[in-house]
Amino acid sequence: MPSQAPPAVIVAGGGPVGLIVALMLGRAGIAVTLFDHGDIVHSEPRAATIHPATLDILDDLGVYALIEPQGIVCPMVNYYDGKRLLAAFDHALLKGETRHPWVLQCEQDKLSRTLFAMAKAVPSITFRIETKVVDCSQRDDAVEVAVETQGGRRERHRARYLVGADGARSTVRKAIDVEFEGFTYPERCMIIGTPYDFADDGYAYRNYIADPEEWYNLFKISWTGPPGVYRLIVPVRLDEPLDGDLALGTAQRKLQRFNPRPHDYEIVIHDSYTVAQRVAATFRTGRVLLAGDSAHLNSPIGAMGMNSGIHDAVSLAESLIRVLHGEEGDGALDRYVRQRRHVATAHVQTATIANKQTMEQRDPVKRRHYRDEMRRRAEDPALAKAFLMRTALIDSLRDAAKIA
Repeated sequence: MPSQAPPAVIVAGGGPVGLIVALMLGRAGIAVTLFDHGDIVHSEPRAATIHPATLDILDDLGVYALIEPQGIVCPMVNYYDGKRLLAAFDHALLKGETRHPWVLQCEQDKLSRTLFAMAKAVPSITFRIETKVVDCSQRDDAVEVAVETQGGRRERHRARYLVGADGARSTVRKAIDVEFEGFTYPERCMIIGTPYDFADDGYAYRNYIADPEEWYNLFKISWTGPPGVYRLIVPVRLDEPLDGDLALGTAQRKLQRFNPRPHDYEIVIHDSYTVAQRVAATFRTGRVLLAGDSAHLNSPIGAMGMNSGIHDAVSLAESLIRVLHGEEGDGALDRYVRQRRHVATAHVQTATIANKQTMEQRDPVKRRHYRDEMRRRAEDPALAKAFLMRTALIDSLRDAAKIA
């Protein structure tokens, strides 16, 4: 065991979720040690959409002013059926419901770097990079965490609580033997980035395109700076090659099918990943708590994963602060579980499963119903606002707050 006094909380995982938990606890004067198996400051863009409800939270933390210049402000979102524009929604309809009636396209790595820089300035937070949490055990008054450094050295650390924010393959979740309920889709998703300006073809910065053969999400990100890149997310069949140079050929075919042009696209980003819809059976076992991807996974359609994870982080940090400051009993942590697991199942899972079904719908009757419904929403300001309240995750936060 290390010689210094043990922290009150250990956080496993240095993504936005773990960093926000650590930042909030540290600012409240609570000793925190955060372990991350990498170096935290990675350069992979990953998730990029930050919804209005999350922007309000980040503003409260003093983060928004730092990330806004690094991203792209997007008030509009467009929905298509194939090449047909069905509906355009303006987040300005949310004025009075949020301080940020727009979406910010700011990649996860930029948010993480900003949070890391802020957290490093807090004396009560200790960072251990290239050190992975590999196991944990607990007793009535403490949790003991086993970690492994990059050099293979094993250490044991003790704290009052452990937060598992270590991602989809969470070691913490597995260590406490919590089932990850749900399913994984058979196909993969591919992310393709190109500097080609799709605005020349009439697309907004954020676009959802339903197609019975191959759906698309098209978003612009600033990436390494102006003029930025458009990023296409598209499903990939199991028989389509994704290895080595063959992946570039697949990416080129996807872009050309989406928007044919006589010349090849320049491709500056390409990656692929599996997609799952899963929720942990519980977000808490004794002194161990789960948040973010460790607790729930979902389809990228709707951009709810990182956002709902950030909401988890704030809710969990607030609960831990009340408990550790003696303002509330241990039951505050159970309330965190009730609130955030409800959101994961009733809001995020329900919406993202439905989004994927809609995007790839082949039944002509259901497709016609979708077209009619989206047009009706776009033409009626009250319906449009209600739609944006859900997609901007404002409804989910308010619903969670009602759960005692």
